[in-house]
Amino acid sequence: MKRRIVLLGAPGAGKGTQARRLAEREGLLHLSTGDLLRAAVTAGTPAGRAARVHMDAGRLVPDDMVFGVLFERLGAGTPAFVLDGFPRNVAQAEELDRRLAALRAPLELAVDIDVPDARLVPRLTGRRNCRDCGRNFHVQFLPPRREGACDGCGGVLVQRDDDRESVVGERLATYHRQTEPLKAYYRSRGLLGRVDGDRDVAAVERDLQACLGGTAAGAGRRA
Repeated sequence: MKRRIVLLGAPGAGKGTQARRLAEREGLLHLSTGDLLRAAVTAGTPAGRAARVHMDAGRLVPDDMVFGVLFERLGAGTPAFVLDGFPRNVAQAEELDRRLAALRAPLELAVDIDVPDARLVPRLTGRRNCRDCGRNFHVQFLPPRREGACDGCGGVLVQRDDDRESVVGERLATYHRQTEPLKAYYRSRGLLGRVDGDRDVAAVERDLQACLGGTAAGAGRRA
């Protein structure tokens, strides 16, 4: 089983869901730079205030901010981890490789969760998050029991600014322009796997598990 993993895919492809399930099942550290940065925004730190300008406009946060929060969380011990949606461009991938090589903990696998754009827009615009505990919902696919309220803590559900329809198009355009080339980068290093993400969570999880185990089962395979 691979223990240092990157999950790739467009916004809304399901990287976060699969990363959380994988981390819980395999005892991996789940590293989401988006969550780390949003925590900084919520806390109102200087880095968080600077990052918010980029995040609200659907732009990428500068690399120095991202690597700072990432390796602070990762620590010197470099535990087994799954990276959720990072790196986001080839320059970041090269820098990540250099930093992990210095720690003698190279990346072992990158898996692309592939979903067509036409299916991603409703996924993104329908997402809701609890303002208090951060729990995720979806107006269509995972609605709360009571509209507008978190099932767990009862907090108010809100739509993230970067999930608004006016921003989603820019997020997808940014992904295709800057992030999609990572597939070729990891393929050239023999690290790329692919799963069809346009299916239910359990089916995607099954094929992701096949990729991690180094087997070719269904759509989960080396790309």
